[in-house]
Amino acid sequence: MKLEVKNAICGYGTRIVVKDISMNVNSGEILCLLGPNGVGKTTLFKTILGFLKLRGGEILLDGENIHNWSRKQLAKTIGYVPQAHTPPFPFKVFDVVLMGRTAHLSMFSSPMKEDVRIAEEAINTLKISYLKDKIYTEISGGERQMVLIARALAQQPKILIMDEPTSNLDFGNQIRVLEQINKLSEKGLAVVMTSHFPNHAFLCSTKVALMRKNNVFTVGNVDEVVTEDMLKEAYGINVKIITTINSNGNKVKACIPMIN
Repeated sequence: MKLEVKNAICGYGTRIVVKDISMNVNSGEILCLLGPNGVGKTTLFKTILGFLKLRGGEILLDGENIHNWSRKQLAKTIGYVPQAHTPPFPFKVFDVVLMGRTAHLSMFSSPMKEDVRIAEEAINTLKISYLKDKIYTEISGGERQMVLIARALAQQPKILIMDEPTSNLDFGNQIRVLEQINKLSEKGLAVVMTSHFPNHAFLCSTKVALMRKNNVFTVGNVDEVVTEDMLKEAYGINVKIITTINSNGNKVKACIPMIN
């Protein structure tokens, strides 16, 4: 499955937020979308998901324009993981994951055995079966984020859109979520995720798209895009890119902000 965004123009009403943006992501790839607040990352996501009307350009899935796709058809192809949230009702974790099957059910029908099996498979994939019978509102933020990913997997999408999947998580849980994202891409999912942390692009991306103010947009591999000059232009701060060696003997880059 290939997602292509071609010369996209996105916005709210008559206000244009994003203009002439192009990028693509294939099965098994992770595209990390970086950029400061207010440049249109969420607007772009909402347009891809069909929540906002595309103002110009095209969004293609395997070459097919999704302009006239129904919300249900989109949900069968694109899974969405929002920032961690707490729902108003104390559902069990398994019921939250099972909600991911909604796009595959007809109106007024109930989940079947196959839907239950798929939800259980999603939970097992993320190794969170110990949470299955717990109340979603009573588990930690990191655990809730894993549950939201499991719910999206239960949709059986070809593409996963993740809006700051590590927001509000502690350092350990951030890395655990990134590890799971890497594993999902290895299984063939195409992943598009936003992050406020450039280091996440080094840890978890095939491609990087950097959005800056005044509609400046750059797409490429992580070494081409996540540079000291690019980050200074985007965020207005000095940074230093360093290289170290991980436990496997491989070179790993990291971004360090410089405080004067």
